[in-house]
Amino acid sequence: MLSSIKSHIPGWSVFFQALIALVVPILLYWLYKSLVSLADDKLVSSGGATSLNSSSDNATPSDPITANYDANMDNIRSTVGVNSDVVIRELTMGNAKVRAALIFVKGMQEDQVLKLGIMQMLQDTEANLPLPIINRLPTSSAHATSSMEELKKAILFGYLALIIDGHNEGLLINPPSGPARDITEPVSESLLRGSRIGFTEDINVNTAMLRKQGVTENLQIRSYTVGHTIQKELAIVYLDQIVNPDLLKEVNDRIEKVKLDFAAESGYIEQLIEDNYLSPFQQIQNTERPDRVIAALLEGRIAILLDGTPFALIVPVTFSMLLQSPEDYFERWLPGSLLRMLRFLAAFIAVMAPSLYISFISFHPGLIPTELALTIIETRQNVPFPALIEVMILEISIELLREAGIRLPKPIGPAMGIVGGLVIGEAAVQAGIVSPFLVIVVAVTAISSFSIPVYSAGITLRLLRFVAMLFASILGMFGTILFFLLICSHLSKLKSFGVPYLTPLSPYRWSDWKDFFLRVPIFLMKRRPKLMKTIQNKRR
Repeated sequence: MLSSIKSHIPGWSVFFQALIALVVPILLYWLYKSLVSLADDKLVSSGGATSLNSSSDNATPSDPITANYDANMDNIRSTVGVNSDVVIRELTMGNAKVRAALIFVKGMQEDQVLKLGIMQMLQDTEANLPLPIINRLPTSSAHATSSMEELKKAILFGYLALIIDGHNEGLLINPPSGPARDITEPVSESLLRGSRIGFTEDINVNTAMLRKQGVTENLQIRSYTVGHTIQKELAIVYLDQIVNPDLLKEVNDRIEKVKLDFAAESGYIEQLIEDNYLSPFQQIQNTERPDRVIAALLEGRIAILLDGTPFALIVPVTFSMLLQSPEDYFERWLPGSLLRMLRFLAAFIAVMAPSLYISFISFHPGLIPTELALTIIETRQNVPFPALIEVMILEISIELLREAGIRLPKPIGPAMGIVGGLVIGEAAVQAGIVSPFLVIVVAVTAISSFSIPVYSAGITLRLLRFVAMLFASILGMFGTILFFLLICSHLSKLKSFGVPYLTPLSPYRWSDWKDFFLRVPIFLMKRRPKLMKTIQNKRR
């Protein structure tokens, strides 16, 4: 009797695994809290971004422009004029031969407008006219300034400056309009059905694209400058009668607190304004598509555009948004829903498939059907490595091929990735380093990660895949389940600008499930997501 009872008591290894499964979450939670407390002085601090609309009003004319033409030109030549790309074009105005000078940076003004328009007009202008010469300039943008510092800064920013003898104000004409890339199809978000235009590096072109999506007076664009050493223009875009005022205030506050020398790309802004920088999941979505931005604005979200990059930011973001494609709405609701559910399945496979393979092979072979288990054992007879090393070899090889395919020139990049994967997989199987069944698992995992519409989200899933493999190699199925629970618990606590990341799953909102796993017919989507708390909740 006693011996039969002892036979049902698990061995010490099971108790050890259960103890680790209890201790590991506690240690991870303690480590997470410690890192958060140490990082309270985050990079966002006061005194960064300033409004473009108010920058000129607050300029202090400590170095004013005088009526002495020679003094003004000496000041300009000794400062901005030392740059080899700054052009100073002196001319005489009208019959009175009044001296004037145009100062600009090469390549940042259109030659035809400059030569045929402004220069010709100035040479034909009578000098005794009052300064409303600004009203006669053949340009859509011009304003006067009495500050020499503002004038010199504007010249380096790309404006065309005009200095006239006898006047104590200078004119700033034409914002920078240098060479720009043509509008092309988005590279990172290609669709079979939908718009073929994507954002460019010119913020003025990008805002114009949003205006051209449709006629509305509610589209509001608020401009800022970011960067201390090198300044760039940043714009916040929203729909005035829809956006939640509290969300708009939160976004403005975070942008105004950004402090950095130079914002080379919108990724800099994304990292400085996100809620939790320790989380592997992105809390701000990036996109090249104007139609995706407009769709987000209609839901009450806010877009952030930065000059010099084609990637716009959308806030707030939920996990389901990263698995949605604009094509879901362009197709009928049944195929759109099927494709969306397929992406959710692909996301699960991309993270968990290798860890499940390690768990079953190394710890729980009894859970595999007998015939399949015999087949796997037969294919692994000559493999000299444990399951973890076997999976790592193939996974790292796939990641290297993927990275190499991106960095290589376009004509040979895709071919190298496909051929390299086939050659390495076949050679590894022939050499007995990995089993043929694992090659299938890794191939399905790689294909699943390719189906994620947002590339940044795919990188996150690839990172978590390796963590899941380590958990599975230590604790088996206990570790795999523990990893899944830790991820679910982290996602349930994560927020993006105050919006729960797993909404509408947690907190549960049945009304928002119309656009979650499934996409119901458009005529049933009568209300905007409740999580956004928009001013106008009803769609039209």
